Amino acid sequence: MSEIDLVDGNLALKEIQKLDGHTDRVWSLAWNPAAGAGGLPPTLASCSGDKTARIWQQGPSGSWNCTAVLEDAHNRTVRSCAWSPCGKLLATGSFDATTAIWQQIGGDFECVATLEGHENEVKGVAWNSSGSFLATCSRDKSVWIWEMQPGNEFDCASVLHGHTQDVKMVQWHPHLDVLVSVSYDNSIRIWIEDGDLNGWSCVQTLGETSSGHSSTVWALSFSSGGDRMVTCSDDLTMKIWDTTNNPSEDGSWFHLCTLSGYQDRTVFSVNWSRDGIIATGAADDSICLFHETKDSLVGGLSYSLILKKDKAHDMDVNSVQWNPNEPKILASASDDGSIKLWRLTQVP
Repeated sequence: MSEIDLVDGNLALKEIQKLDGHTDRVWSLAWNPAAGAGGLPPTLASCSGDKTARIWQQGPSGSWNCTAVLEDAHNRTVRSCAWSPCGKLLATGSFDATTAIWQQIGGDFECVATLEGHENEVKGVAWNSSGSFLATCSRDKSVWIWEMQPGNEFDCASVLHGHTQDVKMVQWHPHLDVLVSVSYDNSIRIWIEDGDLNGWSCVQTLGETSSGHSSTVWALSFSSGGDRMVTCSDDLTMKIWDTTNNPSEDGSWFHLCTLSGYQDRTVFSVNWSRDGIIATGAADDSICLFHETKDSLVGGLSYSLILKKDKAHDMDVNSVQWNPNEPKILASASDDGSIKLWRLTQVP
């Protein structure tokens, strides 16, 4: 972001467009990572308590429109959505305990697979970097890893137990087959394939010491290099974790710093941009942006607030997601039923 001064510049989140269409709260957003390839325009998926997912695309004029409504696959809230790395498949997880896999065939999106196995609400879905694995997590305290087979078939590769409460989110490392899950039990678990046939195991649990979160961990996000991750919680803090000295699948993570005092209600969502800016969305209706402090004390490191957008939405901000291909563009979703697109700019 050479043209924006993150230290001394006056920054603003300029609202580009408000996307209306969902008839209930919007829970989750996902940018299609393949946008720009093969002529695919910028594309965003959203999912909602109205039991649908929607596909939004930017037209030639620059305005965004809903190009598809994905319905009839779920009979309860659609809680999460995620594009495969190739951008051809969209996974949606629902409170009806199923995960649907959607593919655009011709001009329409069709549900090409339904994954069943969780006992109740699916809270999160995530693809690994190669698209060979899909992880799902649930209120049933488990994490499932599904292996993709030819013909849009999915086999359950492993069912992971360890969390003692509702698992809120799963996320894969950006380059390694390392899976992280966060939970209502206040913990963060790191999972890797353990060498046994189709076996996965927890190699580290973050939160068992005083450096961990003291309440529900809602979300996590990795830095683009994968050597750091950030988690956010009902305890009103964000925590930065580091594995710089152990950049391997079984490398240990350690607590680097805690960000607190910026949002006064639950922090629901966190996302780390390609340019190194951390965005958070919270129940106080605000969006905060943080960046690494360059003049840290010797031996220390911190992240500073560079912008706070109060009243970003009329109600809770449930999801914030940076566009991976245009890292100054941020999307947010809210209990107010709307999605907003923002551009990070410098105010003269």
